Amino acid sequence: MGVFKKLFQQTFIYGLATVLPRALGIVLVPLYVSVLGTEQYGIYAALMAFLVLGNVLLSYGMETAFFRFINKHPNQRSEVQATALVSLTVTTLLFVGMGLLNVDALASLLDFRKEYIAYALGILGLDALVVLPFVWFRANEQPKKYAIIKIANVAVNLGLNLFFFLALPDLAKMNTNSLWASIYLTEHQVTYVFVSNAIASGLTLLVLLPLYVKIGFGFNRSIWKEMMKYALPVLVAGIAFSINEAFDKILLRYMLPKDTANEVVGVYAACYKLGVFMTLFATAFRLGIEPFFFNHAASKNAKQTYATITQYFTIFGSVIFLFVMVFIDLFKRLLIPDPAFWVALEIVPLILLANLCLGIYHNFSVWYKVTDRTRYGAWISLAGAALTLGLNILLIPLIGYFGSAWATLAAYGTMMVLSFLFGQKYYAVPYNIKKMAGYVFLSIAFGMLSFYRFEGNFLISSVLLLVFLCIVFYFEKNPLQRMLQR
Repeated sequence: MGVFKKLFQQTFIYGLATVLPRALGIVLVPLYVSVLGTEQYGIYAALMAFLVLGNVLLSYGMETAFFRFINKHPNQRSEVQATALVSLTVTTLLFVGMGLLNVDALASLLDFRKEYIAYALGILGLDALVVLPFVWFRANEQPKKYAIIKIANVAVNLGLNLFFFLALPDLAKMNTNSLWASIYLTEHQVTYVFVSNAIASGLTLLVLLPLYVKIGFGFNRSIWKEMMKYALPVLVAGIAFSINEAFDKILLRYMLPKDTANEVVGVYAACYKLGVFMTLFATAFRLGIEPFFFNHAASKNAKQTYATITQYFTIFGSVIFLFVMVFIDLFKRLLIPDPAFWVALEIVPLILLANLCLGIYHNFSVWYKVTDRTRYGAWISLAGAALTLGLNILLIPLIGYFGSAWATLAAYGTMMVLSFLFGQKYYAVPYNIKKMAGYVFLSIAFGMLSFYRFEGNFLISSVLLLVFLCIVFYFEKNPLQRMLQR
């Protein structure tokens, strides 16, 4: 049971590093909604979708390869670290340099203002340069340092956003000839979002530069080739994931009429944010679980341990799904105060459920990571990406952003099922599928009843939540008590 204790401790800290920054960042959603409006918020959401793809391309699977090879080659740990660092640094500088040289062409091609593209390239480069230092913290089990720097990054970003949107207008009006007046924008205020992000990312890189010296620079060509062979399928999977996660906003922007596209993307992206609770949970869990999977792959009871972990992930995820459904009327008023955005609220159950499927998929994916069959992960992700693209192209002209939401659920659900089926063939883990499915379907039934029949009626909806919790406690009481006692 000691492995569970260590896992939960690290997951809590990594979760804090993920949840607290996102919780601070969630303050920005009502701010952006109130200040930017639907059109500029749509521009922000679309460009951030491109950044998601860019982050995957610039890290090209090296993060997962790093974990694998420091465990696979413990006697060459320093060479693995230095080789990965040099590889990412060189490719990042080349990418950003080429992008800046062609910024006009990129702005014209993507239909964004030139300065937005320049800021995006800067943010991509700065974020890519800190990938390996953060991975080093995780690999060396230093979650506290990881958490502090991550939280500081978002705190700076949050502070700058609050300054630009709330304090700067008043400072500029007080003295029209001041420095504040010269940087105050009356139009295109979404620029402040990108400026804040770039400054925060730059400061984070400065803090982590000493770790570059500690890791050291070096390049072992044979190790690099081996790492790239392992990483490239992960890159393919990452590209596919970025398509699943972000391409709906991009396709909506370019497939809908130009005069309304940004507004549609804005309302869709704002309501999509209400799925953040499931995303936070799944992301925090994944950060804690990935090193654990590799470190305990050779353990005697590894498969049973993986099964137990996945079961409890599913239980907690089902509770989160139902909790958000019960209090959706409250969350929409807190996070999206402008009613103009509420027209897309019905996508929220689909997005929450999609992210739950994605979280379960990450747990199921242990089989191809510990057996070095990452190519299967790539194929599964490509299947999800194909569904995302195909269903979006098919459904957006028919039902708009509802088509994007259904495509997201279909993609992640399919990936979850495929990973389970292939996993049972190559690395059979004794998952209790009936119990896991029972909890998920019961939470969906209660959630839909609350959302469509009793929205705003917190009394009846809370009773549904309480009944679900009692059912979970009844069936899980004994194992939970044993875990807590240990």
